Amino acid sequence: MTYTHTAKPAPRVDGDLPGPRSAEFLEHQRQWESSARAYPRNLPIAIAGGEGSYIRDMDGNVFIDFLAGAGVLSLGHNHPELVQAASEQLSVLTHGLDFPTPAKREFVDAQLSMLPPGMRSRMRMHFCGPGGANAVDAAIKLCKTATGRGDLVSFQGGFHGSSHAAMALTGLVSQKRPITNGVPGVHFFPYSYCARCPVGLSRETCETNCVGLLERSLRDPNGGIPLPAAVILEMVQGEGGVIPADRDFVRRVRELTAELDIPLVVDEVQTGCGRTGTWFAFEHYDIEPDVIVASKALSGMGLPVAVILYDERLDGWAPGAHTGTFRGNQAAFAAGTAAVHIVRRDDVLGNVRDRGRQLERRLGVLRGHPWVREFRGLGLMWGIELADPRDGRPASGFARAVQAHALRQGLIVELGGRDDSVIRLMPPLTVNEEEVELACVILLDAVEHCVSAR
Repeated sequence: MTYTHTAKPAPRVDGDLPGPRSAEFLEHQRQWESSARAYPRNLPIAIAGGEGSYIRDMDGNVFIDFLAGAGVLSLGHNHPELVQAASEQLSVLTHGLDFPTPAKREFVDAQLSMLPPGMRSRMRMHFCGPGGANAVDAAIKLCKTATGRGDLVSFQGGFHGSSHAAMALTGLVSQKRPITNGVPGVHFFPYSYCARCPVGLSRETCETNCVGLLERSLRDPNGGIPLPAAVILEMVQGEGGVIPADRDFVRRVRELTAELDIPLVVDEVQTGCGRTGTWFAFEHYDIEPDVIVASKALSGMGLPVAVILYDERLDGWAPGAHTGTFRGNQAAFAAGTAAVHIVRRDDVLGNVRDRGRQLERRLGVLRGHPWVREFRGLGLMWGIELADPRDGRPASGFARAVQAHALRQGLIVELGGRDDSVIRLMPPLTVNEEEVELACVILLDAVEHCVSAR
């Protein structure tokens, strides 16, 4: 039985967005905050509070939240047991650097217990700075130290963060363009994006040629790429447009990296902690990576914590090799331990799978829609890729119109993918059947409304 709040809010929007109070907050933000602010540009609201799968803005409007803090709020807004666990810890100890503490020990044991049984005894955990990008940096430093090599392999469409090193591993060119002298030695290869095949083939007739290019390049003594320190891969590209990797693609990447003794880093910042219906997404593919990067949903409630879990054979770091002042967030540890308990007790992963099947069934009608190139996902991580039926180009304007109309009807969704042409769905893992149904009704209506308005 999954947890639900006793109160039963419903989506409700009165008047134009933003309302007057939200507009006031947005103007203050525009005046005093960085121009790098992003979410309020397409979702023009100021948030007053949240509960479960809902948030309310400063004008009293209520929205179903299918963004969930970009995936960090795995158990929804203000889950009372997580709030209690964090609150109780605040009166004991809040910050502990990398000293051992009871809260940290329980968190480590809880996280290791969620790994596949064959991995638990040989994995080590390192606590990083509070964000996923810092954990990616740590993973790369670990692999470079362990192998003595310097080059890295990443995949087109991947997203690994906005710090200097993590950005170098990210496919998004526009983010990197203003930053000169980036991290050298990064090589990008095609990802199994079958809806827009990177090598121009059809999935029905190809032999996963995208990974074949990687295999031939790394095995070729004249291929131009030195044996890399690591290969980094998302099982489901999140910012890239919610693209689950092809099973054969993942299997062959793992076989190749094992053959050549290249550490495989799996970035589970978005997919980890149950988002896809298993604790980590790599479990769907029956592989075991060498390094796991986790962050967003580790605390279950948005308190920052980031870790890497890695095979003990890679543990060649000297003391202080990767530090971070805020790597000892005791409240986050307490909440994260409670979150693991709740996930097990309430069969949250079962709910993720059930609600994922519900989303696929209800929104599957969009497959074949003239404006929908593909509807795809795993668990509670779904994307609707929109394309202009006249020329097949990414329909970014249409996607923004659908997002805006859904917001006016009380549903928050995010955009991603090439040219922001993919509508992304990432609700809390505790979302219930009624809330999913409401969201699907709003979203289907938004698509048809925007088609009629063209």
